[in-house]
Amino acid sequence: MHQPGLMMNRPLLISGVLSHGASQFAEQEIVSRETHGPLHRYTFGQMAQRAAQLAHALRGLGLRPGSMVGSIAWNNHRHLEAYYAVSGSGMVMHTCNPRLHPDQLAYIINHAEDEVVCFDATFAPLVRELAPRCPTVKAWICLTDAANQVAIEGGPGVLVYEDLIAPHSTEFDWPVLDETAGAALCYTSGTTGHPKGVLYSHRALVLNATTACLPAVLCLSPQEAVLPVVPMFHINGWCIPYAALISGAKLVLPGPKLDAPSLYGLMEAERVTVGGAVPTIWLGVAQHLEQLGAGLSSLKRICVGGTAMPEALIAKYQERYGVEVRHGWGMTETTAIATLSALGPQDLKRPPQERYALLAKQGKPLPGIEIQVVDERGHPLPKDGTSQGELMVRGAWIVERYYKADRSALVDGWFPTGDIATIDASGVLTIRDRVKDVIKSGGEWISSIDLESAAMAHPAVAMAAVIGIPHPKWDERPLLFIVRKPQHTLEKQEVLDFLHTRVAKWWVPDDVRFVDALPVGGTGKVQKNVLRQWYATGEPQAA
Repeated sequence: MHQPGLMMNRPLLISGVLSHGASQFAEQEIVSRETHGPLHRYTFGQMAQRAAQLAHALRGLGLRPGSMVGSIAWNNHRHLEAYYAVSGSGMVMHTCNPRLHPDQLAYIINHAEDEVVCFDATFAPLVRELAPRCPTVKAWICLTDAANQVAIEGGPGVLVYEDLIAPHSTEFDWPVLDETAGAALCYTSGTTGHPKGVLYSHRALVLNATTACLPAVLCLSPQEAVLPVVPMFHINGWCIPYAALISGAKLVLPGPKLDAPSLYGLMEAERVTVGGAVPTIWLGVAQHLEQLGAGLSSLKRICVGGTAMPEALIAKYQERYGVEVRHGWGMTETTAIATLSALGPQDLKRPPQERYALLAKQGKPLPGIEIQVVDERGHPLPKDGTSQGELMVRGAWIVERYYKADRSALVDGWFPTGDIATIDASGVLTIRDRVKDVIKSGGEWISSIDLESAAMAHPAVAMAAVIGIPHPKWDERPLLFIVRKPQHTLEKQEVLDFLHTRVAKWWVPDDVRFVDALPVGGTGKVQKNVLRQWYATGEPQAA
């Protein structure tokens, strides 16, 4: 019989994160871009008071613990207040991705049975379309003040956020909840069929956010200023809105302005030291800096995820701007970050290109997370860096089953991710492809991710994407789509000759298509299903 520990058993709760941030870092700043343009500034302490007001207001609308509260909103201070007020009071914060098709949004609001939905004025036309299709929603709250409220003509009556919370007390008796209770809900966007809900517990969110503060992860402290460009409607903003209050880091929220000039101006003005975004965002910032001939005066490190970041772009941030890149991996089902690449002391002795190649990998599991790769029969494969199979993950903040599902999503206690990967002897993960995107040519696998990264190393290539297309002899062959950089010329043979020096001969695509832009979905990933449609129809072509 084991000897029980003699420690207090206090639950890990979102309200505890709020109380910690408000009491220990009361004067730390939150800077938020308003939907209508200007910057809003206040402190952790003031944010906590307004979260209390919102909690009272939601109770006044008849909501109770377990009630679902949706949001269709950018990264801003009112959305942040909802993060804490809803979960802290025992309700569930359901963040909705506004970039989804309205049919999908209506489905997830109804499936979640949201009783209230908070939205930014930007999305008023969307709310007008959704409201008649969402019968469980009692109230729609516009996250603004009376001066900037919007009328939903022909739609529901709308409550104005500032008017709603104004009469209420700035003190709230946050309930002591079970830490395994649901705190937030997010639906997948990359699956076939209907989106699936992932219901995060308080414990999972607090553990992930606390781990994100570690030096080998985001390295957050009161001396840092963190900018989550990754949307708060996309896997909890990588838990940065929680990690900022845990660590005391200044929090900078970009609102709807996610273009490179706006982000660059915000980073410089607010002395941002840490940023989190998908690679397409950092690519745009780098291109903007090139056009300006400017540098980054405060930014020290960036965390990237969602899709692979090319080695060439990693090298550019390190060599030209002195910014460290930390490449991570996670998905809706893993709460936020599950693995991250960070260089150790021996890695720092490597030649630059070897360091960049290592940083382009997805790194090692965070504490509390385990990974393995398995073959088609489910047998674990060696950790030798070459044996590739489906990535399986388990740990303290990994989904066990989808919301309202009648059976577990696990296979022998592990969650199957749908990613094709390798793990080397030191435990470093490399995502090779999605199961649905890997190219099987002549019985061998070609990684579309590695091929895209190789193409991105060409100085005239702005973006690249690869799909597999049918072939009568080899089953599939890679087709490469290229977006040229402005004022650059590039021809097909030049691309193929370039790739011949960087990848195996049989990996080199049979064809290259030049396009003006790649189709990017709601989470910043290239939509390869659209590229397959383009291949089938012969459209579009670059001008």
